[in-house]
Amino acid sequence: MPRRHWIHAWLLLLPAFVFLIAFTHYPAVQTLIDSFWSTPKGRRPSVFVGAENYTRMMADPVFAKAMWNSALYAALTIPTSIVLSLAMALFVHTRFAGVSLMRMAFFTPTVLPLIAVANIWLFFYAPGFGLIDQVRMFLGFGSANYVGQPATALYAVAAVTVWKEAGFFMIFCLAALQTIPQSLREAAAIEGCPRLTFFRRVTLPLIMPTTLFVSVNATINAFRLVDHVFVMTRGGPDNASMLLLYYVFENGFRYWDTAYAAALTMVLVAILTLVGIGQFFAADRRVHYR
Repeated sequence: MPRRHWIHAWLLLLPAFVFLIAFTHYPAVQTLIDSFWSTPKGRRPSVFVGAENYTRMMADPVFAKAMWNSALYAALTIPTSIVLSLAMALFVHTRFAGVSLMRMAFFTPTVLPLIAVANIWLFFYAPGFGLIDQVRMFLGFGSANYVGQPATALYAVAAVTVWKEAGFFMIFCLAALQTIPQSLREAAAIEGCPRLTFFRRVTLPLIMPTTLFVSVNATINAFRLVDHVFVMTRGGPDNASMLLLYYVFENGFRYWDTAYAAALTMVLVAILTLVGIGQFFAADRRVHYR
């Protein structure tokens, strides 16, 4: 290939490369460096403190609570979002009257801003006059404050996340289902193959690349979405819905402890890296690329 082609290619990549370095890699490296320094306050400059921020983290009960909540929140939202999105994709993959309207209805929550979604669900959860309480009282049950009780706050937030994300993941699952040749379905029908067996033996292996992609994105979203927590619970009550990224936000922008927030951020990045790599290695044997 002529040298001018290489130069042309690098010039085309240069803007994206500059933005990637300036807004992704440089901030990550700077955050790692800041995590080993103290927070500057007033005229007192930051000083090198080594692993002090990480040592403090190990003795922080709120950090332990945020880690547990984040793990539980991920365990609730990731598999539920994936299974629900696949079920919706299978449902709207068939032909029936109003299928386009049904697809739009499933996808609509995705285009709504998270702040708007959180406020909508706050109305649903409102004790006494909210939609859910109205149904409960109609059926003869008492009122319940879902976001105001430590036992239910995290589950209430997780339900909002699943409702918001399942429609987005459905689009990818639907696209994957549409790539499966019709001849395979016809051959299975001729052989009398049950639908469940066809799904388990043919459909699921063929859409595994998309399932892996959706799984990785669901994992990232489970650790990075804090807008609804900010609006609905502020991490409460009694840190019952405190997630790790919201704890980073609180330390960095509410308490202005940027050094501790940097250390928390590096822990979050490490968790996402390990989980992402683990997903790829665990699913690699079951993923067949064409």
